[in-house]
Amino acid sequence: MSLVRLNIKGISYSQTQNGAYALILNEVDGDRKLPIVIGAFEAQSIAIALEKEISPPRPLTHDLFKNFSDRFDIVVKQVIIHKLVDGVFYSSLICERDKIEEIIDARTSDAIALALRFQAPIFTYKNILDKAGIYLKVNPKKEDEENEDSILMDELVANELEPNQPRENFKGKTIEELNNLLEEAVNNEDYEKAAHIRDEISKRE
Repeated sequence: MSLVRLNIKGISYSQTQNGAYALILNEVDGDRKLPIVIGAFEAQSIAIALEKEISPPRPLTHDLFKNFSDRFDIVVKQVIIHKLVDGVFYSSLICERDKIEEIIDARTSDAIALALRFQAPIFTYKNILDKAGIYLKVNPKKEDEENEDSILMDELVANELEPNQPRENFKGKTIEELNNLLEEAVNNEDYEKAAHIRDEISKRE
């Protein structure tokens, strides 16, 4: 079976499960998206890894795993989403130490949080993408790539992944207010809110 490389497209609230989120993976050499329902803690951990400028005051569980692995010269080389059973994705960490490879079973959300920290590629098998992948149509007349990405996520949210609670609007805040809110969110370990604030700051820079 051939492997297909995936990138992380984004994270959305999931309508299918209260308090859960949908992690959206994007086919690198194609147009299909792979939505995976994950928990709030894992969503925050992934958001922190994606937002390089957000640094938690203390290491999160995935950061601790990375620090532990670095200390003992263990490297996560890649993550493979290798099985889909009854809507549940199963993943493996391909690790290496002293030139010896080991395969470790992991929840997909944990595996991806670690892949980001190790800068390891994420793969799945073609048959899994054929079964669970979805296509999203984007308006070809949109020239701005950032607007295209926004439209893509909006369409995905409308396609059974619509948020079950509204996202706080930061557009009326000044840069100084946003920076203060960002610091407060990080101190309160509300990393999802911090990621949204950081997005708003980035749009204005």
